[in-house]
Amino acid sequence: MSIFSAALRFSGRNVRISRQISSCLSVSSQVLNLSKPAISAHVSNEKSMLTHGLSKGFSTHIERQPHSGDFFLRQLFDRESCTYTYLLADAYSKDAVLIDPVIELIERDLEVVKELELNIRYALSTHMHSDHSTAALKLKKYLPSCKTVISAASGAIADILVRHGDIIHFGRHQLEVRATPGHTNCCVTYVCHEEGVAFTGDTLLIRGCGRTDFDQGDPETLYNSIYNQIFSLPNMLRLYPGHDYRGRTVTSVLEEKRYNPRLTKSREEFIQIMKTLNFAHTTNNQMEHSLPESFK
Repeated sequence: MSIFSAALRFSGRNVRISRQISSCLSVSSQVLNLSKPAISAHVSNEKSMLTHGLSKGFSTHIERQPHSGDFFLRQLFDRESCTYTYLLADAYSKDAVLIDPVIELIERDLEVVKELELNIRYALSTHMHSDHSTAALKLKKYLPSCKTVISAASGAIADILVRHGDIIHFGRHQLEVRATPGHTNCCVTYVCHEEGVAFTGDTLLIRGCGRTDFDQGDPETLYNSIYNQIFSLPNMLRLYPGHDYRGRTVTSVLEEKRYNPRLTKSREEFIQIMKTLNFAHTTNNQMEHSLPESFK
């Protein structure tokens, strides 16, 4: 009997999961900040928010939408590029998707997939810089039935080219594709509305955003994408970025609206900030060029 079957064979979403396997069925409490003291400390503030709207004193660090019992999310990290890869799955059907795999760590991802007996249906890319993509071909060598997915705006050759509004299904779960260009022309954000999560790639980072000084970068387009396609989502929806360089793992729409130092500015101020940032360019060309050939 598989790990998922042993955990879920009793019934429905309210199944009791043993301590030994709980880490395989949900993101760790450290990632989601689910400690009981934090919850009890802010109960009154939660009620106040629901009744009176968003208050300035309301903590944004409370998990208000626990995942469904059949929804699996695992956040994986590459220490070299500070890139996050995300493994999502339907715990019953075992259908899964992998978002932004890193080529150097594909064996790690495959090990997790094998241990959990998952069926990777799609390898999704949020955009096409070499630090994020390039793993699709290698993944397909091991998993021939896995289909590569990237935005049609990328100009890449993939099994599936997605556009704004498309839906990707895995088991009973689904991801909405939202076009969020500005960092590159082909940036997309994947949104799972039912589970209250979105995967923003390099479009929106925790207290930051993707740079706009490379080819295809445009600060006004990026600002509009974030405000129209991400900040328009529910305030409590959790946002998982493509990178983080300070050890942070997850944020929320509300947090970024309040605390992102670039995006609390007006459009004009944001454009000026992005145009005057002095980014250091990489020396190995890893992020300087898009790589359509990696999907051929």
